[in-house]
Amino acid sequence: MPKLYEALAEAFLAEGVDTQFVLMGDGNMHWSTAFAKLPSVHTVHVRHEHCTVAAATAYNVATGKVAVASVTCGPGVTQLMTALPAAVRARLPMVVFAGESPINAKFYNQYIDQAPLVTATGAHYIAAHSVPRMMDYVREAFHIAKYERCPVVLGIPYDLQKVEHMANQPYETSAMYQPKVGRMQPDPQLVAEAVERLAAAKRPIILGGRGVLWSGARDAVIKLADRCGALLSNTLPARGLFHDHPFGLGTTGSYFTSLGREMYESADVVVAVGTSLSYYVGGGHYFAKACKIQLDDAPRGLRDGQKAADIYVRSDALVGVEAILAGLDKKLGVGKPTAAAIRSKELAHRIATEPADSMPFDIAPGMLDPREVIRAIDAVVPKDWDIVVGGGHQAYFNTQMRGRPAERYTTVREFGAVGNGLSYALGVAAARWQGREGKIVLFEGDGGLLFHIQELETLKRQGIRILICAMNDGGYGSEFHKLRADGIDDSLAVFGRPPLENIARGFGLRGHEIRDVSVIPKLFADFAAQGESEMWNIQISDKVTAPVIRQTIKRGHGNM
Repeated sequence: MPKLYEALAEAFLAEGVDTQFVLMGDGNMHWSTAFAKLPSVHTVHVRHEHCTVAAATAYNVATGKVAVASVTCGPGVTQLMTALPAAVRARLPMVVFAGESPINAKFYNQYIDQAPLVTATGAHYIAAHSVPRMMDYVREAFHIAKYERCPVVLGIPYDLQKVEHMANQPYETSAMYQPKVGRMQPDPQLVAEAVERLAAAKRPIILGGRGVLWSGARDAVIKLADRCGALLSNTLPARGLFHDHPFGLGTTGSYFTSLGREMYESADVVVAVGTSLSYYVGGGHYFAKACKIQLDDAPRGLRDGQKAADIYVRSDALVGVEAILAGLDKKLGVGKPTAAAIRSKELAHRIATEPADSMPFDIAPGMLDPREVIRAIDAVVPKDWDIVVGGGHQAYFNTQMRGRPAERYTTVREFGAVGNGLSYALGVAAARWQGREGKIVLFEGDGGLLFHIQELETLKRQGIRILICAMNDGGYGSEFHKLRADGIDDSLAVFGRPPLENIARGFGLRGHEIRDVSVIPKLFADFAAQGESEMWNIQISDKVTAPVIRQTIKRGHGNM
């Protein structure tokens, strides 16, 4: 008879899982080892539990598959409390195999009631305490993850995992019980209202979010924009969605370009498709005067304490956009123009040529302007390489890289946590494992990088090649710029500039310090020609303040 943990491993395989991100302990060691031995299973064994879920998050973004992470009980689960909310808020399907303390033990030092901790993050928790029902628990976990697009933590006491598996029937997967749900259809009256607004709009903009990607609506959204003469833009999670369109403004909200902010301030109608209208998207302060139409499968009237939109169309993105297109043709006649007058050759030229931000700053000798650094790296990295972005102040600058589709850009910022960059890069590397090409560039700040610097060892051990661009400003840029603006001592947010390139070398990787952008083409060519991960310790000025921080300072930090 097989052990239950072996049967559980087989059940995960039957669910289509071929990759796990794991840090093992008593509570999950038997299962994770058994799963790793199954055919075609790829295991990434990281050095911190947080990184299992963070890497799985990026893996899901890169593949669309249900991601799987695994940790032990007690402290293994408590280490997930920062990574889980990000996956929850990003609506990413994930199953976390977590041990629980032995159910039959009189005493266990690592015992804690795990369920309330997990559910407080917004994730689901399944306490799998019945051996005869164990496969039901697995099936339920995958069902919820896929159907509700959220993480599910499956807690299984590890003494139960080692009992004999007595079932005499094959495992029935969650797909066998998945409801056949058609695309959500919009209310015709609400579609008609949206059509009226778009037909009369002179300066319309269509904003696309990750829901456009999920529904396969990109081409339809572009067709709608061309039909009504609108400009296009994307949310940060959908960065690159309209990268090849001449009237694509790039990222909306906190990561606006100067031109994007200008266009949104004068917009009269904004149609948000497949996205929430959160504070960071900026409906309440960046385009407050525009009529806001939200087309989403889960629109919210009140979001982040603000009225989100004026018209809410609850619908699948593709179906809703197609309905508005048909409505415009019906109202105006096929091919007849709307009132829009925002597109022009001059504007297309500005979109193609203007820098994202041109604010002048005094740069000390030996320091680099991060905007110049990004332009230099952007010029040498092929467009088919993956760009992975951590959090913090540096994230604004690399978001402005041009000409890359959404599927080659990975960032998850929904919880605002820093320190995830290396984990995200591991997740993307696992997603691209088939070819082991290593065509991945990670941008991370020095502060965020040092949160989980130990994952450099994972890169070396697993033979993963990633170019790590450490944008080193000597501290926490998101904090010290605000402190300085308020006239407050910034010393607690400034740490100096450790030799990150030497830290990389200490883990057996390659490393370089960069103080001159002219060396970047040669260094990149050298990196691309070999198979080892590499750290670039890029010394950027601590005087260059990203526009998102300048806007925050202008509004008053903490004010909404």
